[in-house]
Amino acid sequence: MSHPLFGPEMKLILAEHNTAAMRDFCEQLHPATVAEVLDEGFTPEQIWEVLSQADIRTQASVFEYLPPAVQEEMAVKARPQMGQLLTKMSHDDRADLLQRLPPSVTESIMRLVDEADRQDIAKLVQYGENTVGALMTTDYAWLPGTLTAAEAIDQLRQQAPDRETIYYIYILDDATKRADGSLAPRRLLGVVTLRDLILAPRHALVRDLMETELATLRYDDDQEAVAKLFARYDFLAAPVVDAQFGLLGIVTHDDVLDVVREEATEDLQKQGGVGPIEGDYLDARFGNVWYNRMKWLAVLFVLQMFTINAMASFESELERVAFLLSFIPLCLSVGGNAGSQAATLVIRAVALDQIRTRDWLRVLRREVLMALALASTLGVFSIARTYFLTPDSILEKVPEGFFWHLNWVVTFAVMGICLTGAVIGAALPLLIKAAGRDPALMSAPLIATLSDVLGIVIFFNVVRAFF
Repeated sequence: MSHPLFGPEMKLILAEHNTAAMRDFCEQLHPATVAEVLDEGFTPEQIWEVLSQADIRTQASVFEYLPPAVQEEMAVKARPQMGQLLTKMSHDDRADLLQRLPPSVTESIMRLVDEADRQDIAKLVQYGENTVGALMTTDYAWLPGTLTAAEAIDQLRQQAPDRETIYYIYILDDATKRADGSLAPRRLLGVVTLRDLILAPRHALVRDLMETELATLRYDDDQEAVAKLFARYDFLAAPVVDAQFGLLGIVTHDDVLDVVREEATEDLQKQGGVGPIEGDYLDARFGNVWYNRMKWLAVLFVLQMFTINAMASFESELERVAFLLSFIPLCLSVGGNAGSQAATLVIRAVALDQIRTRDWLRVLRREVLMALALASTLGVFSIARTYFLTPDSILEKVPEGFFWHLNWVVTFAVMGICLTGAVIGAALPLLIKAAGRDPALMSAPLIATLSDVLGIVIFFNVVRAFF
């Protein structure tokens, strides 16, 4: 959603240095709306001028909605302001930002942050990319289990301003020291919701209210595990633990939405044979996009060469029934389209855990039956197409008494190629999954190319049978 009226108004407000209007603009609108307006035609210096009129929490909220490229430019040009802003940003967002900045800029900003925040940032940036640890925030609400419900609510009032969410409150045990003298993460005992605390008797102990059967994430899990957990349980947040069940942080629902979008984008790019590509389309580096697209085009180009070899092996048929060449594109397109359909359905089902590699026989049986049904239907269309719509220029070249042979060649070739394409599209993603790789690597162009090569073989073998 865009806001065309706000842009000109804000330019006028900036020209007049109307600080009161800037403050109202930042504090009365949603941070996402403010960020969207400021991202349209305003320099980093102008954005800082507007944001500096609001309180620091509002500044941090708006800053987090700005595009990454704008955030980085603002951080480079206004390092002193960033030091204060980092203290109010979400812990995971600030760690991500500092990892994207040049090392010299990160170092200068970190000098402006207090020791506790420096340690927290250092702890978060140590986790590997695309892992649960890289997504989590240490900004969670927690309580000891010995408090009463009334005492717990009083403590939450003090924690709430500095916590990302307080709907889930994690119950932890006492801190313990490691052999090196450092404190180990407090062990997770259970979780209680804010609703449970509010509705509970005032003197009920938190440990009696908490839920102890917990669904947790490991810090070294792949980020795809986050999306699956949230989809299954409809969580707003989920705890992240280590091997000793020590609570390291939480992953919140807004981060999950980002993961779902990233994973879906990556899968679509892989299926199209163009990815994965990091960053937005216009911001992605030209060289990286070229490499990702070129490597797939090169592979497909080499594979497509086998089509020439396949056609060359049927040279005698080409000379004898040259009039059939006009039907090759029609027949081959069926295999690529059927294969892409099957691959899309199977890849998505695998991503959603609807099928696993052990289900390969059921998948194959279902897809073969479906392919037979599709091929039969297309066969009927093919008979009608060949009988009624074949151009006279082709019919004149058909030998006397071989008209129906032409019909059967096209019909059976279409059915065979459709069946082959659908089976390839269903089987290859499962084979890739069984090998421990991402099934999205079985891109639609690759399946189409394989279907073309096999389609040529099928087509000319059918020709041999009837001519």
